[in-house]
Amino acid sequence: MDTGLTGGPHTRFLRGLELSGGGVAVHVGDQALSYPRLHELALLWGGALAEAGARTVGVLAGKGVTAYAGILAGLYAGATIVPLRPDFPAARTGQMVEAAGVDAIVADARGLALLPEVLGGRQVTVLAPDCGDQPSVVRPRASQALAAPVSTPASDTAYVLFTSGSTGRPKGVRIGHAAVDHYFGLLDARYDFTPDDVFSQTFDLNFDCAMFDLFCAWGAGAPAVVLPGGAYRNLPRFAAERGLTVWFSTPSAIDLVRRTGGLTPGALPGLRWSFFAGEALTVRDTADWRAAAGSSIVENLYGPTELTVTVSGYRWDDVETPRVAVNGVVPIGAVHAGHDHVLLGAGDVPDPDEGELCIAGPQMTPGYLDPADEQGRFLDRDGKRFYRTGDRCRRLGDAGLAYLGRLDSQVQVLGWRIELTEVEHALRDCGVQDAVALGVAGEAGTELFVFYTGGERPVLEMVRALRAVLPEGVIPRHYRHVDEFPLNSNRKIDRKTLAARAAELLAPAPVG
Repeated sequence: MDTGLTGGPHTRFLRGLELSGGGVAVHVGDQALSYPRLHELALLWGGALAEAGARTVGVLAGKGVTAYAGILAGLYAGATIVPLRPDFPAARTGQMVEAAGVDAIVADARGLALLPEVLGGRQVTVLAPDCGDQPSVVRPRASQALAAPVSTPASDTAYVLFTSGSTGRPKGVRIGHAAVDHYFGLLDARYDFTPDDVFSQTFDLNFDCAMFDLFCAWGAGAPAVVLPGGAYRNLPRFAAERGLTVWFSTPSAIDLVRRTGGLTPGALPGLRWSFFAGEALTVRDTADWRAAAGSSIVENLYGPTELTVTVSGYRWDDVETPRVAVNGVVPIGAVHAGHDHVLLGAGDVPDPDEGELCIAGPQMTPGYLDPADEQGRFLDRDGKRFYRTGDRCRRLGDAGLAYLGRLDSQVQVLGWRIELTEVEHALRDCGVQDAVALGVAGEAGTELFVFYTGGERPVLEMVRALRAVLPEGVIPRHYRHVDEFPLNSNRKIDRKTLAARAAELLAPAPVG
């Protein structure tokens, strides 16, 4: 009989607890947290959250014990998780807390210090287990500990992640337990992960790909190893010391490892699997990675947040892939089983060969926190609801789909999905008369370039102002003052001309 209940992502941890033999669940710096210890903490903290009646738990903590135990504790308590970052502007985090209806927060020391500014007088339950006794903080008690995780309805929201929004505020995406269960069920069938594997944990916890890092590792009873920034200075040594066998990152990491001398032939012999997502993956980068990780199967994964981490995948072939790649970009492959997809051309007419990729199926979000954000993002067709990815794709036969680029104003920079209109909105709020933000190809991949009008201002002054409202990864690197913007024949700002000018300014100076 269908009870309407789902195990939820935390059941993957419970499976790993059985498989791990008491091994390490997460490795942060010199600290190794075992499966039994993390389970114990999650039951203890989850009990305190359940006792407080928490339904939506924000986890305001950097990568550490508090963050990982906090995520698991919220899931054990049957609550929706909202990962939050202490290094984001407090005002932006406050918007997320309010939009998601967060009624409890698990915080580390840095997160706790931010709470007065983040909450702005709102009352929530606060757990800060490592921050000593404070009057406003709930202390977990052994008598409250859960005996077992709470069963969760399949229709409930497992977590909420925020993406860049065109109105100048973050846009909350709801991901359901049923979508997560479907996703990881497909991954279990596709990959042969075991307790002997060791996973990299490269993604920030508010990035949907971090769910792959954690719940693939935990579903296999394997450890997830957090990569400190310094690891990239000598990735081969770090990978060997930690015994990494499964790698997952944005493609930008490849160039970073290359520039630090880590992609020499055979430099990463221990990797069995290598996954990349979040940006276009080039043939050149993949070939270099394969030379260093010759024993590794490489896959290019694709998927907007709205489709639960990744919704298609392509497995690299040393001979075939360079032949079928379009514009030097590795294909994104076949859409996951159980999903329908269509390519829409002009006027939303289906095109058999090329168009905007729209996907329907069990991994799709039930919607945004604010229904107003759904305008133009979904399409009802043939009795199904499709998500409009905004990505232009081409069919490649057996290779699945090729990614050709964005149709709208979103760009990918270092794995961040950035709405250019949000950056422009923030710049205008910071005092420029008007602004145009562009994603332009630079030496390190796509870079944000801004043209602005009004009085010319020092770049450091603009960057300082933007840091108060935007995450670091969304702040443009390049600024150019112009007296006025060029206009096209329709009397609209000519973005193509500006993009060409930006590319010219970023081009390397001729040698000699």
